[in-house]
Amino acid sequence: MLRVLITGFEPFGGESINPSYEAIKHINVHTLACELFTMELPVVFYDASKLIIQKIHEIEPDVIIMVGQAGGRKEVSVERVAINLDDSHIPDHHGVAPQDDPISVFGPSAYFSTLPTKMILKALQDDHIPAKLSYSAGTYLCNHIFYSVMHELDVNPNKNIRAGFIHVPFETSQTLYKAHQFSLDLSVITRALEVIIETCIQSSSV
Repeated sequence: MLRVLITGFEPFGGESINPSYEAIKHINVHTLACELFTMELPVVFYDASKLIIQKIHEIEPDVIIMVGQAGGRKEVSVERVAINLDDSHIPDHHGVAPQDDPISVFGPSAYFSTLPTKMILKALQDDHIPAKLSYSAGTYLCNHIFYSVMHELDVNPNKNIRAGFIHVPFETSQTLYKAHQFSLDLSVITRALEVIIETCIQSSSV
């Protein structure tokens, strides 16, 4: 059975929840034909990347789906590219705010997702979930772990693991006092993650 690792983040930026992990907690694992591992990551640059890489070596998943919050976006964003740059506009939870720093001095400028991004996009849209392909995962924690994981897999070519990143919008409760901000119900975000997992499973059997 396929082993899938899906990760989200703890709340940050003054929010009481983070829909990336809140939705993960509500995934109906009984409907998925895989062994699902979940993980909540801290909003701390070097701890987050260290912890997820440790988890990868521990469980040796076949698929890694990293999820983060992108408040202000109006759809589920299927990220295609991770860039070799940390450039933080706000500090992490340890007060670290790197500026124009490479994530790896030995790594290439960018990595592409190895998830079936166009299949995922179509599956989400077929399920009437607003979604698009994205070519910028930002330069904060989301991009940091995306790049770090892809680099780790690149330098360990014996690990045939597919990985990529998904951004989700605010969850509805987060926008009660932000009337101008787009949001999705938590059930929709959860369903989006289930569709993404299902698509990765299906693409593995093709």
